Amino acid sequence: MTAPRIIHPEVRPMLQQPLGVGESPVWDEKTGYLWLVDIQAPAIVRLSAQGKIDSFRMPSAIGSLGLCRDRRIVVALRSGIHLFDPASGSLEFLCDPVGRGVNCRLNDGKVGPDGHFWVGSMSEAKPQVNDAALYRVSSDGMARTIATGLTSSNGLAWSPDGRRMYHSDSRQCFLQAFDFDPATGEPGNAGRLRVFTEEEGRPDGAATDRDGTYWSAGVSAGRLNRISPGGDIVEIYILPVAAPTMPCFGGPDMRTLFVTSLSSDRSGHFEAGTVIAFDVDAEGLPPFRFSN
Repeated sequence: MTAPRIIHPEVRPMLQQPLGVGESPVWDEKTGYLWLVDIQAPAIVRLSAQGKIDSFRMPSAIGSLGLCRDRRIVVALRSGIHLFDPASGSLEFLCDPVGRGVNCRLNDGKVGPDGHFWVGSMSEAKPQVNDAALYRVSSDGMARTIATGLTSSNGLAWSPDGRRMYHSDSRQCFLQAFDFDPATGEPGNAGRLRVFTEEEGRPDGAATDRDGTYWSAGVSAGRLNRISPGGDIVEIYILPVAAPTMPCFGGPDMRTLFVTSLSSDRSGHFEAGTVIAFDVDAEGLPPFRFSN
């Protein structure tokens, strides 16, 4: 196997205000907005192409978000899945797939090619236990459990043809891929692609490009791993943030990578969470939208 290529990208800071736990960046190609969340604030953050920042406070911890067809935002809060209207500030409750009997909160989520919101939970027990799960949520508020036995569900992304769904567990440090029907959202067999070491980077949020490679934030290693469909790390992007949490493609040509990070003292000094951007020799795909 060929050794992965090491890359030190030319990084641009995108956000002056500090984040606690920056996560879930989503580029809206229709408006040029970059949306993301600050989990513990808790807040949705909207960044315009001109650098204007809008922050929308949420009533409880927010794990992730996705775009809707009607310009609302589907959000995963501690209290469940809601539809948020940035214009009015209103929240419409859809469902709570986790329930109150489990010590978990909703975490990484993304709208899939089937128009459903796919979202996982993470254990909040100390120490963490494997009682988290992955769910599929439809616009009518119906939730279906897809996978169980997880600790920290993460890394959702789809292949360009929509026939493969990637998913990771940040604590169990594995990446897997499901066969996937993009028309119905029906997942098929799952296969384990890779188990990561702490030095390689625990697999956090992720994105895929038009060539089918998978970009995984190595939250424990200050790097972004570009991974082949077979599970091999082919490129390593060394980042100036200690704890990157999730990449997304954006920009006018979908060749800019935006990467969120969380607050960390892993580098020997405190570093607030933020958003960085850099150009890559790869093209992303516009995000799917929740069919509400």
